[in-house]
Amino acid sequence: MAKYKPWVVCCFILAGLICAVPLICLCIYSLLDGGCPGGSFKRAAVSADSQRCSEIGRNMLQIGGSAVDGAIAALLCTAVVNPQSMGIGGGSIFTIRNKTGNVKVYNFRETVPKFFKTDLLKDCPTTFSLSTGSQWIGVPGELRGYEEVHKHHGKLPWAKLFEPTIKLAREGFEIPPYLAYVLSQPIAKSLVESSSLCKIFCNKNKTVLRKGDTLKYPKLAETLEIIAKQGADAFYTGKIGQDLIKDIKAAGGTLEMDDLKSFRVRVMDAWTVPLGDTQMHIPPPPAGGALLTFILKLMKGLMYCVMTLLSLDGYQKIQMYHHYIEAAKFANGQRRSICDPDFNNRSADHLIDPSFINHIRERISSNRTHDNFDYYSKKPSSDHIGTTHVSVLDEDGLAVSATSTINQLFGGSVYSPETGIILNNELSDFCGRAETMRAGEQPPSSMSPVILESKSGGLLVIGGSGGSLITSAVALAIMNHLWLGRNLTAAIAEPILFVDAKNNVNFEQNFDKSVIAGLKALGHKVGHWQYFLNVVNAVEKKNGCIVAVSDKRKSGMSAGY
Repeated sequence: MAKYKPWVVCCFILAGLICAVPLICLCIYSLLDGGCPGGSFKRAAVSADSQRCSEIGRNMLQIGGSAVDGAIAALLCTAVVNPQSMGIGGGSIFTIRNKTGNVKVYNFRETVPKFFKTDLLKDCPTTFSLSTGSQWIGVPGELRGYEEVHKHHGKLPWAKLFEPTIKLAREGFEIPPYLAYVLSQPIAKSLVESSSLCKIFCNKNKTVLRKGDTLKYPKLAETLEIIAKQGADAFYTGKIGQDLIKDIKAAGGTLEMDDLKSFRVRVMDAWTVPLGDTQMHIPPPPAGGALLTFILKLMKGLMYCVMTLLSLDGYQKIQMYHHYIEAAKFANGQRRSICDPDFNNRSADHLIDPSFINHIRERISSNRTHDNFDYYSKKPSSDHIGTTHVSVLDEDGLAVSATSTINQLFGGSVYSPETGIILNNELSDFCGRAETMRAGEQPPSSMSPVILESKSGGLLVIGGSGGSLITSAVALAIMNHLWLGRNLTAAIAEPILFVDAKNNVNFEQNFDKSVIAGLKALGHKVGHWQYFLNVVNAVEKKNGCIVAVSDKRKSGMSAGY
């Protein structure tokens, strides 16, 4: 055996220690970090429609804010970054799970004003189109809702939540790529250039802003600053409300100050529905949670849901999507069950009833579809687009799934020059879904901010935007992730299919062409839907690690720590 001089031995020992130190540090870091993989977070996360708004929400969490604080801040930001989707002239639904597991729904969507055009539903379009004009404006609930959830779950001062968005609105920022893309589309370009929206979204030559242009909201910045200092009452009982009503009346609208003063947030228990080993917490009607649950429970009873995606061969994939389409057609036939229970005697309870679901499942054949609407109960109501979604999970375990809207593209294209607020066109959501509407009633909706809870303690906070596409986008994302074994990013990114109001099947770009051919062979008719605005944002906590995904379809990016 070779002999080594003492100094050589010392060098070996020293070298070994030097090499060992980084390894020891790495092990200690891994233990402290809980071994979370790259790209995931340990403490908290926010998934919004844009990186800027996700980061604003995350920053609120980092300075001690709650998930509600983060959600409000992210939505206020979204109102200026993606103003075509939501804003303080609209309304939201929040599904909130506290750290003890209690889940509440705060519904502050718009309501029918006291005075409205009595035959307004006769003005509903007979084909898919945007409903513009002041006659469609519902009573905005956004700020009153923020106030309510902040009162129960907020930690930071109210004004703090507004600071980042006030700064953005006042100083301006380069128009985001997705908004620039929206404004470049013919339907949006003509809408903006021919309406009062041109005051903020047009250049001096009265053409829409483009990539590289600066977007500012000086009037909205003033409005937000007043609300930050004085609270929501500045909007619902103060000068901002008075100025807003004056502008709405000047545009031919019917809202009164009494409508704003009388708005109330609806607080209720979430409906909790078992889904295999998972409990799903959904918002009750007039939200769309029951339709989402109906589809998922139908699909859960099929054998395909226990397979991994990699094990599905061509035939099995065709069968899985065929059964999904049939479930969606039956869900379309149940759309009219979704209505405001405070104003209607119709109920959606049967949509989560196991016996009804089993009955419908027995009517789904593996080798055919049906052309007649009667087979699926009723002819579906008309399709709608719009909305945004934010998912948040904080360090204390508070989870928020929040969907917000001004309804269609830029609402009804009515802009209030005195306040800088873009108004909703929420009353158009009654079109094709109801024969009447009454003062105070909320319209039916596809909005489905949900929270799923596994027996092992995992949480999935998820929801989507896109109007009628919400149900398809969220259902398929949940199926892809929980049942077919895809990671959350891949599950959301997977191209979807959408069954429209004519029960035609529409395929997102890059959908598997061999599956499309197989579905056609089973008799499914292909539609020509152009507006795949389906966007799903989600946060999941499992085994102590948090994964947050913002849908790339809207150039979104999540943020956490």
